[in-house]
Amino acid sequence: MSQYILALDQGTTSSRSLVFDHAGHIVALAQKEFTQHYPQPGWVEHDPEEILATQLATARDAVAQAGLTMADIAGIGITNQRETAVVWDRATGKAIHNAIVWQDRRTADYCDGLRREGHTEDIRQRTGLEIDAYFSGTKVRWILDHVDGARSRAERGELAFGTIDSWLIWHLTGGTVHATDPSNASRTLLFNLHDLAWDPAMLDLLSVPAAMLPEVRPSSGDFGTATALSPDAPPIAGVAGDQQSALFGQQCTRPGMVKNTYGTGCFMLMNTGTKAVMSRHRLLTTVAWQIGGETHYALEGSIFMGGATVQWLRDELDMISDSAEIEALAAAVPDSDGVVLVPAFAGLGTPHWNGHARGTLFGLTRGSGKAHLARAALDAIAHQTVDVVRAMEADAGVAIPELRVDGGATVNNLLMQTQSDLLNISVVRPEITETTALGAAYLAGLGVGFWSNTADIQSQWAAERTFSPQLDDAERKTADHRWQRAIRATLNWAEDR
Repeated sequence: MSQYILALDQGTTSSRSLVFDHAGHIVALAQKEFTQHYPQPGWVEHDPEEILATQLATARDAVAQAGLTMADIAGIGITNQRETAVVWDRATGKAIHNAIVWQDRRTADYCDGLRREGHTEDIRQRTGLEIDAYFSGTKVRWILDHVDGARSRAERGELAFGTIDSWLIWHLTGGTVHATDPSNASRTLLFNLHDLAWDPAMLDLLSVPAAMLPEVRPSSGDFGTATALSPDAPPIAGVAGDQQSALFGQQCTRPGMVKNTYGTGCFMLMNTGTKAVMSRHRLLTTVAWQIGGETHYALEGSIFMGGATVQWLRDELDMISDSAEIEALAAAVPDSDGVVLVPAFAGLGTPHWNGHARGTLFGLTRGSGKAHLARAALDAIAHQTVDVVRAMEADAGVAIPELRVDGGATVNNLLMQTQSDLLNISVVRPEITETTALGAAYLAGLGVGFWSNTADIQSQWAAERTFSPQLDDAERKTADHRWQRAIRATLNWAEDR
C-alpha cells in the first residue's frame, strides 16, 4: 500500500495541503493565501476559481516537497470552510457568482423576517441550527434571486450548489461526482438532522430547488478519484467540515470530550455520541461525522472573529506586519488598561446570534496605545470562548474539566494562558496542532484501510503543553464583568437602528 495520506485543508483565508505518514506526523505542508473580496459593508466573497487554483497548487507542492508522487498517496481527505456557498454551471463547471462566505451578512434582514414569521423553533428542531445569515441556505437563495436567469436554470437542473468541499470534489473528479458529507450538509439549513437527508420543508421555505443539491455520502468512504491532480490519482476517501474534522483530529471520539479551534473564527465542539442533543442555550446541534453507518453528533459554539481579529489589526490598521507579532506587542503591557474590543465585525454568534452587531471599542483613554488594543484583541478571543463554554456546560449539565485546543492561534502562549485564566480550567495544546487537516487525513485513511479502525489512531494524540490558570478569582470576575458590560452595550447599539 502507498505510505502516505494527503489532506486538503481549504480555509477562509488560505488553501493548504499536508502530507501525513502512518504515525500521523506531518511530512510536508504547502499553503497559499487568496483574495478576500468585500463588495459592500458586511459582505464577504471569494473567487471559487482562485480557491480551486490555490488548492490544486498546494496539493502538488506538498507532494513534491515530500519527494513523492501521487502514486505514493493512498488517499485524499478534504476539510473545508463550511457554510460558504458556491453555485456553478454543471455543463461548464464555472461558478455563476463569487462564493458567498460564511462571514457574509447580506441575508441578515431576510433571516429577521423568518424569525418574525415564527419559523425559529421548527427550523431548530429540523436542522439543529439558528436562523442566521451564517448558514448556506439563505446565501444560495440570494444567488438564485440576484443572478439573471439563475432560478429557472436551477429548477431545470442546469446548476449545482455546494459548500467548498463539493466544489473541490466536482473539479478534482472532472465533474463526475457531486457530493458532500453529513457534517457539511448539516450546516446549510437544508438538512434534516434526524432523517440525515435534505429536508423538503426547508427547501420549500428557502426556495432552493432539490435538483441543485449534492448527494450526501458518509464522511469516510468513496468520493471518486482525483484525476485532476494526476493520472495516478488516489481516491478521495474522507470529507468533513473543518470544525468536525478538528474534533476527529483531536481524537474527541467519546461523548463529553471538547475541543476549541482558533482559526479565522473560533469553534468549540462537544461530542455528544450517537444522539443529537438539542441545545437550550443557543448552541448548534450538528453532525460530527458518519463512519461505517454510525453517525456521531456534536454541540457547537460558533465565534465568527478569532484570528481574523488579529488579521484586522494587521491588514486594516497596519499595527503589525505579521500575525505572529501580536503576542510580543500585547505582552508589552501587563493588561489592556480597561480597553475592551468586541470584534463583532461579522455579527455575534453563540450565544447571542445577532447579525446586526458590529465591532466596538470601549474604555479608550488618551493613554491607550497599540499594545493595549493588541491585548484587548487577545482578551476578546478568550472572553468569547468563555461565553461558549458556559453555554455548553449548562446544556451538558457538567463542568468541562479541560479544553483541547488547536488552530494557528494556539502558538500564541499569551492567548492560551489568558484563555486558561479566564476559564479557570486547563487548556491543553497537542503536539500536532494541525488537527483540522489531521482529522481529514484520518477519515480518508480509514476509508482506504490505511488505518484499520479508530483504535488504531487513538494513541497518536499527545499533549505538547498544558496551560493552568494563574489569575485570582477577583481579577477573573472583574474582567468578566467588564466584558459583559461591553457585550450588552454592543447589542443595544445593534438593536437601536
